Amino acid sequence: MQSSAGTYLLIIRDAPPATYDALPAEERLQGMRRWNDWVEGMERSGRLDRADPLESAGRVVGGARAEHVVDGPFAEAKEMVGGYFLVRAADLDEATAMAGACPFLQYGMTIEIRPIAAACHLARSIGWETMEEPAA
Repeated sequence: MQSSAGTYLLIIRDAPPATYDALPAEERLQGMRRWNDWVEGMERSGRLDRADPLESAGRVVGGARAEHVVDGPFAEAKEMVGGYFLVRAADLDEATAMAGACPFLQYGMTIEIRPIAAACHLARSIGWETMEEPAA
């Protein structure tokens, strides 16, 4: 499956903290060094636009008038989004290869790769190509 050249979001779903806590200190240190090498490689290649870890606490907002605000998220630890990378790649295959080089996959981390779209489904359903209303 391929997508055209563009920007991709790599959504990091981290392994539970207990996975890392069980590792010897030296293995955790070496893992972080491999992680930083991986990130720096994407930076040097000019493909990394932004990357940030996310705190585990936050809020979930819902309802027609945003009347439902609860502390969360409530995902299982193995499904918790722990961070993201915004990268540039020639296609989905290249973005997948970039994600596949992550050194923490061996510990249970998973990475979801999603192309950044110009418009959401609702905008496309009314004929818009971007999130902005076309000029008349």
